[in-house]
Amino acid sequence: MAKIIWFTGLSGSGKSTLSKKIISHLKKKKLKYFYIDGDKFRLNKKYKHNFSRLSIKKNNLLIINKIKAIKNNYDFIVISVISPLKITRIKAKKIFDKDYIEIFVDCSLKELINRDTKGLYKLAINNKIKNLIGFNSNIKYEKTRLKKIIIDTSIKNIMQSKNFIIQNLNKKFNVKI
Repeated sequence: MAKIIWFTGLSGSGKSTLSKKIISHLKKKKLKYFYIDGDKFRLNKKYKHNFSRLSIKKNNLLIINKIKAIKNNYDFIVISVISPLKITRIKAKKIFDKDYIEIFVDCSLKELINRDTKGLYKLAINNKIKNLIGFNSNIKYEKTRLKKIIIDTSIKNIMQSKNFIIQNLNKKFNVKI
């Protein structure tokens, strides 16, 4: 059964970048992996531009169901999705139990605005989008008390973050990757 590595955090925090670094590491170790990018997963859905609580919850539950369907075919499943609602991350933890680890990719709002990798913060500042989670949305990012790996990408660079994650994955899953 696959080990589930669930990257969560605000837009622009570095979830996708770090996910891809971990995947590159898994490739070098010749481990079978599957990657779910939250943005791409949502693209072919009817609710792709709807960021209500209900559609976010639905999307995350569909990701969980996808993982359940494929988990026996891979060594690792890496997910990169904002997943702001704690109810869905808690559900993933309950379902996948010891095979699940959450990685909260933290970053200061000031740094997120400076990076603005997708141009979303500029749009939000100019009131062109009104639902950017963690900035101008009614939906706030909900933290949990689940044991997790926390990376602050406004302090650690990509390589420091990747190495810290690998070290913690090795401890969590009692493996050497």
